[in-house]
Amino acid sequence: MTNHSNDRAATGPLATSQALGGRFEFSLLAEDAITMARRGRISTTRGEIETPVFMPVGTQATVKTLHPREVRETGAQIILANTYHLMLRPGVGIIEEAGGLHQFMRWDGPILTDSGGFQVFSLATNAKVTEEGVRFASHIDGSKWEMTPESVVDLQMAYGSDIMMQLDHLVGLPAERSAIMASTERSARWLERAIRHYRERDGDASRSVLFGIQQGGMEADLRRDAARRLAELDVAGCAIGGLSVGEPKPVMAEMLEASTPKLPREKPRYLMGVGSPEDLWEGVARGVDMFDCVLPTRAARNGALYTLDGRINIKNASWKHEHRPVDETCDCEACTEFTAAYIHHLFRADEVLGLRLASVHNVRFLVRQMEEMRAAIEAGTFAEAYRRFHDRYVPVANPTPVGAAQAPKGRKR
Repeated sequence: MTNHSNDRAATGPLATSQALGGRFEFSLLAEDAITMARRGRISTTRGEIETPVFMPVGTQATVKTLHPREVRETGAQIILANTYHLMLRPGVGIIEEAGGLHQFMRWDGPILTDSGGFQVFSLATNAKVTEEGVRFASHIDGSKWEMTPESVVDLQMAYGSDIMMQLDHLVGLPAERSAIMASTERSARWLERAIRHYRERDGDASRSVLFGIQQGGMEADLRRDAARRLAELDVAGCAIGGLSVGEPKPVMAEMLEASTPKLPREKPRYLMGVGSPEDLWEGVARGVDMFDCVLPTRAARNGALYTLDGRINIKNASWKHEHRPVDETCDCEACTEFTAAYIHHLFRADEVLGLRLASVHNVRFLVRQMEEMRAAIEAGTFAEAYRRFHDRYVPVANPTPVGAAQAPKGRKR
């Protein structure tokens, strides 16, 4: 597949942040005049990342059903893997034997590894949180494990991650404000320990940089305070955690509007676990630079494919006689080489090729959306592109998209 980049060369950066002797750099290249949307570039030792960017999720060192070459051909620039899952299997020793995670999974671009904090609280059993860390039983075989802010740094440095995430404490919702405050404070203390251990491990001499995570539940004041404190710490980037966990979309938008203005303008901002098309547009409009989510590939494996009009179910009988592409505007392999009728047949016949083609299409769809956003920010037309997307795209669970009538309030120049 040909090079899919639609980005034009940007002139001098508006702001630049360097970490670790220049091996990680974020350059802010353009900002929208109406919304908070930003166009930037992250430089790493394994290549540049044009932002805003969507990161396909390769939880267990693989984007499910796809060869790394297929992932790269979608235009994906960076992928995500998970510290918790890789710790349980194959184990850090196997990855070190292989020469690191990149060599093990044959991906030559940047890799971000999530710390596993979310998985501990969502998958593991009998999780017990103390100030030291968290003890839990594996969801695979019940074996006993412990993760601390320091051990999570050690694991990710052993993996050779380009971007590492701190261990944070996430509480499920609904929760009492006191519990949210306690987890937010604990996450902040754990980040300070992670930074200290990273320095003790001479992290500056490695390829790995550390991002901090802001928590705060659905409490806007806690979000603002946590963002201010995160902004003062020596981290390469700032993540927003604990959103897209079942809250209404307007609430997530409110929490973003409370968070991003308090985070450093010169560092990348990462909204964790968000990946539906409408949420990507909403997040970028509110100043987010990086996203990840399992949703596009998980939906694909269940026959749900993205189009500019919304998500369709390719398994429905209505596609049986559609001898045309799923999306005639799409340049992915599924749409340029096969018909909707054929992909429908593959799903009805339980053929694995159907899962692969659907996954390629959904990842490419989101990559194309990010390309469109980057181009619009550079051209000064993001607000128009934002409205145009929402005028056409119908989300599955919310037919009246948040912000469809008016772009979110943001920075004016």
